[in-house]
Amino acid sequence: MTNALLVMDVQRAIVDIADDGSGYLPRLRRAIDGARAAGIPVIYVVIGLRPGFPEVGTRNRALAAIARAGLYVEGDPGTEIHPEVAPRPGEVVITKRRASAFSGSDLDVVLRARGIDSLVLTGIATSAVVLSTLCQANDLDFGLTVLSDACLDTDPKVHQVLVERLFPQWADVITVDDWVKTVTPR
Repeated sequence: MTNALLVMDVQRAIVDIADDGSGYLPRLRRAIDGARAAGIPVIYVVIGLRPGFPEVGTRNRALAAIARAGLYVEGDPGTEIHPEVAPRPGEVVITKRRASAFSGSDLDVVLRARGIDSLVLTGIATSAVVLSTLCQANDLDFGLTVLSDACLDTDPKVHQVLVERLFPQWADVITVDDWVKTVTPR
């Protein structure tokens, strides 16, 4: 299997809303550093909506609320990847238009072109981008791993239910430290 680590929606404005001071960014940084040390591609996914929100329909409650608040417009400072986990030159950054990393993006094309058939998922929020991407990646027959403590949600109970009860039905769910031990050379 050829893996890629997906770092999803870890953008300034999202981190400002979701980070609870639990050490999320340093844990995510360990996963990124472990992937890089193991030669595993790190692919970043960001939500970026066009000015005026032409891609947001009124029936999509979550995106309509984002549009009303004027959030995540491409080029706004809040849409930048958080500097603590920023990509290196040459690392791919995918822009998506919906919750799933695959929706409205060229992620599948990038993965297939690189021969990647297994994904390691991280990101904010567990109940949004991680859940949506996991479901779609499962339907696309990717091998899946979720780094439970490299996912974050504004509702800790929802996060817990997802990583303990739902995600294990489709993916290996492990911690950053356990994953890094399995992928980095000794």
